[in-house]
Amino acid sequence: MFASDNSYSRLILSLKITLPLLALAILSTLFLVAKSLNPAQSIPFAKVDVQELSRAQGIGNPAYSGMSLGGSAITVTADKAVPDSGGSQDLTASNLRAVVQSPDGFKTEITATVARIENSTKTAQLSDGIKISTSTGYSVVTDNAFARLDLSELSTGGTVTADGPMGLVTAGQMVMTQQFHDGGDNGYVLVFKNGVNLIYTP
Repeated sequence: MFASDNSYSRLILSLKITLPLLALAILSTLFLVAKSLNPAQSIPFAKVDVQELSRAQGIGNPAYSGMSLGGSAITVTADKAVPDSGGSQDLTASNLRAVVQSPDGFKTEITATVARIENSTKTAQLSDGIKISTSTGYSVVTDNAFARLDLSELSTGGTVTADGPMGLVTAGQMVMTQQFHDGGDNGYVLVFKNGVNLIYTP
């Protein structure tokens, strides 16, 4: 009886010593084997330059609706508009699209890859892939154009190619102006000049 009690006491005593030592061994193994963390290592998320984002200012999908002096409805949209870094109110819009609907039903659609808008002069400089389509059937392509912000006037800065009801027209310049009449319709007139060449299609 006493022998069994002594064996049980010795077992308990040995477990009291062995188990804490075993726990310490496991903990020390965890610290030794654990992979060290590098706080400078970037978190594997999207690769974005945060400083560049903080510097870049812009408006996504801007839209404008208004009226010209002659009463034409104007709608202008773009993919993005970015202000100048110099502190001026000028901005640059990408993939600009403008629609002008005159009171007499004449409709003009204008698209340009780049449009630099100068608020001081109320003008816009269009460039890269300009296309002008009119409801009278003309489709004009050019690389450079100048327009008033109210779109009462638009002129190209270089040669134009126009496909229309009369045939194919090439010219050194095209000017589209809104005509103002007292008590009448204020429609638009297209004028081709500076070396006009017409390939007439009956």
